[in-house]
Amino acid sequence: MNVQQIKQRFGIIGNYSSLNHAIDIAIQVASTDLSVLITGESGTGKEVFPQIIHSLSSRKHGQYIAVNCGAIPDGTIDSELFGHEKGAYTGAHDSRKGYFEVADGGTIFLDEIAELPLSTQVRLLRVLETGEFLRVGSSKVQKTNVRVIAATNVDISDAINNNKFREDLYYRLNTVPINIPPLRKRGGDISLLFRKFASDFAERYRMPSIILTEDAKNTLENYEWPGNVRQLKNLAEQISIIEQERSISSEVIMKYLPDYHRSKLPALIKNTVDRETFSSEREILYKILFEMKNDMNDLKKLVLDLMHDESSSAEVRKNHAQLIEKLYDDNEENRQPDPGKDIQYNDPREEHILDTEEIIEESLSLEDKEIELIKKALDKHHGKRKHAAQELGISERTLYRKIKEYEIDA
Repeated sequence: MNVQQIKQRFGIIGNYSSLNHAIDIAIQVASTDLSVLITGESGTGKEVFPQIIHSLSSRKHGQYIAVNCGAIPDGTIDSELFGHEKGAYTGAHDSRKGYFEVADGGTIFLDEIAELPLSTQVRLLRVLETGEFLRVGSSKVQKTNVRVIAATNVDISDAINNNKFREDLYYRLNTVPINIPPLRKRGGDISLLFRKFASDFAERYRMPSIILTEDAKNTLENYEWPGNVRQLKNLAEQISIIEQERSISSEVIMKYLPDYHRSKLPALIKNTVDRETFSSEREILYKILFEMKNDMNDLKKLVLDLMHDESSSAEVRKNHAQLIEKLYDDNEENRQPDPGKDIQYNDPREEHILDTEEIIEESLSLEDKEIELIKKALDKHHGKRKHAAQELGISERTLYRKIKEYEIDA
């Protein structure tokens, strides 16, 4: 089966390249018996990939058991996985088979694998290496032939460094890694998913399906989605039930996303911003600061020349003052001095020059500089956003968002 057929069979929505790559790896590894470790944030849909692998494998007629390791108490996890003998502990009135015994010849999916206690990790490592295990309270070695697929939303490297996860188990599980991308990186997939969820809820609750306006789609695609697909589905259900109007605008969407941030500058955003967005925003911030530094140097040079040129005529000093005003005018670009208004100038030998910081205090707005830089790039490339984004060192999507955010006429 190819990627598109798998999407149709398992109801996977989206065309993001990293998602397609993850599906392709699952297809390729399915015919083997290799262990697989699936990583990704909570709510990204990791649980679908073990089902894909099992259904395409030679074990598809065997048992498929999914175990949430974080939902089982530490005191009973060994018994759940490996079984126990009668009287092994208080309450063990009968012998019981564990999941590894029941799933012999099939597949076990261990979700939230990082939540396993270290003692259980040792038992699991033995099963992976030899296929052998012991029931709790027994000394008889049991054999099993089970394929293990694990998943986690935890950074395993950090868990290893903090002595919460065994390094040897990690390497044994991570024979084939599959990473599921977070929703915030999937761009247009977000609107497709929302439309699918909205259609499903409309059918379930017997009501017309809600439709997103273009600005609403942009709002969804610019949100961080800490809860990923699970959060998006919940949002679609809330809006489908609560809103009477079936056409959903950006303003309506933002009522249900109280933590939505319009400002994406690195100094102002929370730690939820992804590394790719931070990198592009940082580049444009550097450009702004570099241009501001050049303007500062130009201003200092003008002021120093003025202070040391004792032979300067009143007309020369007046021209210098006009240049300073023109250079740091934040209200209008290329503003011309008002001919009906004289510029008052005090001789620096008679009075102190104003502090440079005071002169340019109102010009140090990063937002104004960012707008100015975007306008210049658009003008230079005759409104072509793709080329302007390359000039600024940011993605075309980021540029589109900033044009809309600052209401720039592009």
